[in-house]
Amino acid sequence: MDNSLLVGLSQQLAAYQSMDVIANNIANVSTPAFKREEPTFQEYVARVAPAEGEKGIQSVSFVQDTGAVRDLRAGALQATGAPFDLAISGKGYFAVQTANGERYTRNGHFSLDTNGQIVTDAGDPVQGDGGALTITADDGDIHIGADGTLSGKNGQIGKLRVVAFANEPALNKDGASLYSAVETPATATDFTLNQGMLESSNVQPVVEISHMIDVMRAYQATATLTQSQEDLKRQAIDKLGATPGS
Repeated sequence: MDNSLLVGLSQQLAAYQSMDVIANNIANVSTPAFKREEPTFQEYVARVAPAEGEKGIQSVSFVQDTGAVRDLRAGALQATGAPFDLAISGKGYFAVQTANGERYTRNGHFSLDTNGQIVTDAGDPVQGDGGALTITADDGDIHIGADGTLSGKNGQIGKLRVVAFANEPALNKDGASLYSAVETPATATDFTLNQGMLESSNVQPVVEISHMIDVMRAYQATATLTQSQEDLKRQAIDKLGATPGS
């Protein structure tokens, strides 16, 4: 295949990857505490044999996908009034016990299950300093302090476990607003919990749509260039075929 076509194909694949990331950002614009992502690419230079009329080994530059970078900036806080909705201001993640082990999230949209445990939307128990936290009918209205301490009418119930990571960008997405970590988390200190509030997504729809338009235009420009090259080749072949004695 012609190197120019391969270069065009690499650009189109990069545009496809970009569009996939942008679409995921837009799809999660209403997901609490969702962090937008941005695709990253690097130049890949290949050495190829010279074509006709060229001398020496030639360099061809391709686009190579290297993944996506997560934007860790906090989203705005939105009041919900729900007693178990919690938003973290500052650095920190809630610890959650799942079937696959402990996971971490900033999505504080919690509720009580039938056993009185504080759980996520998926039903996974939110962890306190001593494990899962259970609320009973005798506890009455629950107050959650800025440090994560839970109190009822009979006194302190427990304390939410909020953790932090030295290398926060290295957290791996596990889906459902959960992250897994290779490093051992430390107890978070630089945070404040806000009861009855949720951290919104940091996605800005207008910005994402603008990026989508740019990617579409770049894809179309590459497709047009590729089609022009194909047309030139076809015309050359037609002319050669019409040449007497060819």
